[in-house]
Amino acid sequence: MRIISYNVNGIRAAMRKGLVEWLNEEKPDVLCVQETKAHPEQVDVKYFEHLGYKHYWTSAEKKGYSGVAIFSREAPDNIETGCGNPKYDSEGRIIRADFGELSIVNTYFPSGSSGDIRQDFKMEFLDCYLGFIKKLKKERPKLIVAGDYNICHKPIDIHDPVSNKDSSGFLPEEREWMDQYFESGMIDTFRKFDSSPDNYSWWSYRARARERNKGWRIDYIATTENLENNLEDAGIMQEAMHSDHCPVYIDLKL
Repeated sequence: MRIISYNVNGIRAAMRKGLVEWLNEEKPDVLCVQETKAHPEQVDVKYFEHLGYKHYWTSAEKKGYSGVAIFSREAPDNIETGCGNPKYDSEGRIIRADFGELSIVNTYFPSGSSGDIRQDFKMEFLDCYLGFIKKLKKERPKLIVAGDYNICHKPIDIHDPVSNKDSSGFLPEEREWMDQYFESGMIDTFRKFDSSPDNYSWWSYRARARERNKGWRIDYIATTENLENNLEDAGIMQEAMHSDHCPVYIDLKL
């Protein structure tokens, strides 16, 4: 089973850049998309349906903002949206699909880069989210949590940790939250297979950052520890160019 997570920075824009053709080549079993910036009725979903994908969405109340979707070859047994807190759920940030004992949670974590108000919102979301995942693990022990976490965990995950030490996405309190998250029984699947530097999933559009590989690794697929023996591979697909992010994936043997 291949699961891909991809912040597309606007699904309609990504489709104009060849997203559907890329999906037809890659053929993942499940594609978790963040930052759709659209409601499903605004998207030509027939292109995904033609490839054999069922699709499930939760969108922000604000048009052209946030939003997540799951595209799946197999119909899930159950779909849930949100975390139960309207403050966050109104922004369309969380969707879950259950396949037998396995649950896939697709999340678009808030960014705090626009200023203190959104940074405070982000930290409140993180506190809420950790409790949400801990509670969910009791009900659904086999969890995969994919998404744009908007945090670089360690210095190896960012091109310039020194100059970015005060930047949202690499703040000490954000990184400490990631410590707590992984220590709670989650696996950073990419780092299970690859401990090398210079592996990033997002680059600024400025200063030829992607061309120079001056990036950040902020996109993750985490799994509960009880799935560790099922993991066969994990990686970053830097050649995909439909967004300022690139996809990340895991291969899971079930």
